[in-house]
Amino acid sequence: MNESPLNMLILEIKKRFELHEGKASDQEIIEDIREGAELSGTNLWVLILAIFIASIGLNVNSTAVIIGAMLISPLMGPIMGIGLGVGIFDFELIKKSFLNLTIAAIFSILTSCFYFLISPLGEAHSELLARTTPSIWDVIIAFVGGLAGVIASTRKEKTNVLPGVAIATALMPPLCTAGYGIAKGNIYFFFGAFYLFFINSVFISLATFILIRFMKFPRITFVDQETESKVKKFITGFVLITILPSIFLAYKIVTKSIFETKVNVFLKKEFNYRKTLVLYKDIDFASKKVEVLIAGEKISKNELSSLNEKLKDYNLEDTTLIIKDNNANLESELNNMKANILDEVLKKNSETIEQKNERIKKLELELANYKDRTFNTSEIYEELKAQYPNCESLVLESSKKAKEESINLELVTIAIAKFSGKLNRNDKKKIIAWLKVRTKSENLEFYIE
Repeated sequence: MNESPLNMLILEIKKRFELHEGKASDQEIIEDIREGAELSGTNLWVLILAIFIASIGLNVNSTAVIIGAMLISPLMGPIMGIGLGVGIFDFELIKKSFLNLTIAAIFSILTSCFYFLISPLGEAHSELLARTTPSIWDVIIAFVGGLAGVIASTRKEKTNVLPGVAIATALMPPLCTAGYGIAKGNIYFFFGAFYLFFINSVFISLATFILIRFMKFPRITFVDQETESKVKKFITGFVLITILPSIFLAYKIVTKSIFETKVNVFLKKEFNYRKTLVLYKDIDFASKKVEVLIAGEKISKNELSSLNEKLKDYNLEDTTLIIKDNNANLESELNNMKANILDEVLKKNSETIEQKNERIKKLELELANYKDRTFNTSEIYEELKAQYPNCESLVLESSKKAKEESINLELVTIAIAKFSGKLNRNDKKKIIAWLKVRTKSENLEFYIE
């Protein structure tokens, strides 16, 4: 009897996704993962050296060095060992893998801490900062990567999948960052990075457990039912204590990601003012507060009230929007600095007063220079329009802006112009050069609406 085309298609799809084809024996797979869960002798030395290499990579902000360190790291073994132990009810394997993972984490953090204590480079680069705030993508990568790792471990012929999983799930960099946090006394870095390592470990173990049960690995048989019952209760409790908090933490990560996405959509759609530029935004999920720093034309109280009302349209009812004017902030900051310095001067001796007076003069000069840079925009606009008749509007503002990869602020001139037609590259260069001379501003940023 001929098979129908639909049945043939279903059989072909099943064949394509068949996991048992090319699979090693259950005993071989279990022994292989059990051996990988060991962490002593060679494995421990390799881990310490890999952590040292990864710490250097994070310190000099080298992605290539970090990837190289992750390729030789044996951290995946104990994590997969925990998942396998839970899946086959091997209590001894769970204990051994958990102990080895704990030892691995302790040695990794201590090695990284030692390196960052002796390293002359103390600045936290982007590779370090990226390991302090877990996101929903970290959870997804850990889970999917764990599935890929287990599938690779069940094959007769070993492939390069496991090293790839070690790179994708990024187990080592968070431990290095935790060590950096201890070395620099930064608790936020330590807990954020260790939290990321915990999330990755739990979801790789969870993926291992799910696939082991899906492939119906044989569970360990016990001598008597009483022992079996005790072991099952202990393993069930262990799984719940480990998984439930991680699910809650993953939920918090998801809600935070959704909140930040909604805020970004709101800012993109609603902050479309022609003469106002958003310089900086700070999204605080915990307090449901969004701070926006602007330059250019001020936003009135009525407009601010309208923006807060529109938050409801983006399911951000409990969110507070705060808009700060950068120009007002600059003068206020300088005045506060001046007041603080004067307060210090009154408590110092005459020699210190001389030094502080010099500092006050510099601040007063800086403030005077800033006020001198309050441009006669209408006059400059008329001059520009005389050269380029298609110019429809011009906004000029002096503003403080963060330098790239630095917390320091520098004074820049922001020019926002609108033209009725397209502006070619040469004309744009000429306008920028002319505006720098006309506004006496070497540091100028030019934007076209």
